[in-house]
Amino acid sequence: MKTIGLIGGMSWESTAHYYRVLNQETARRLGGLHSAPLIVHSVDFAGIAAMQSAGAWDEAGLTLNGVARGLVAAGADIIGLATNTMHVVADAIQDGIARPFVHIADPTAEALLADGFDTVGLLGTRFTMEMDFYKDRLLARGLTPLIPEVERTNLNGIIYDELCKGIVREQSRRIYQTAIHRLAARGAQAVILGCTEIGMLIDDSTSSLPTYDTTDLHAKALVDAALAG
Repeated sequence: MKTIGLIGGMSWESTAHYYRVLNQETARRLGGLHSAPLIVHSVDFAGIAAMQSAGAWDEAGLTLNGVARGLVAAGADIIGLATNTMHVVADAIQDGIARPFVHIADPTAEALLADGFDTVGLLGTRFTMEMDFYKDRLLARGLTPLIPEVERTNLNGIIYDELCKGIVREQSRRIYQTAIHRLAARGAQAVILGCTEIGMLIDDSTSSLPTYDTTDLHAKALVDAALAG
């Protein structure tokens, strides 16, 4: 099995979930006492979040490219970025990196298409919902993404002010449930949990639409890539 290099810490809450799924999936696939050969560089999210707020995407891309280079130097064979939002700089991260990069939107799109869905709600940070980098990736795969028309500020704030700090509130769950109901009314057949923390709040048991958790799907795709010949 190849060694997975994971750029994490955005936030550490979701990176901890990645670590669990990567190892659980490896054990499921290989059996016995197998676990994932894994190198994690967990960044200080405060600095990355400040770059996001300032729109300093070039600086963020250079920073994360340096992290990726460090993972390769440490022995990583495959690179994964444990966050949806920072895939806005995915091209910059891959610059000069001669290792496969598993994009978080790709296994999500594959799972949706395999289940027969084409119109999907997209929930995430305001950057993921409002910028084109993620929606364009879905459109290129034949999906039609819908984002909430209202409450985007509240949805974004719940991620940064609560979920990234490990806070899960029932009131916030209801806000997300309402957003999902509204997406369904506009034709969404399923919903992408397009921030790696949203799965802390919403899953199939609390959603009126089928949910696709990008954290789980991405982690399993990284294991697939690591086990591929």
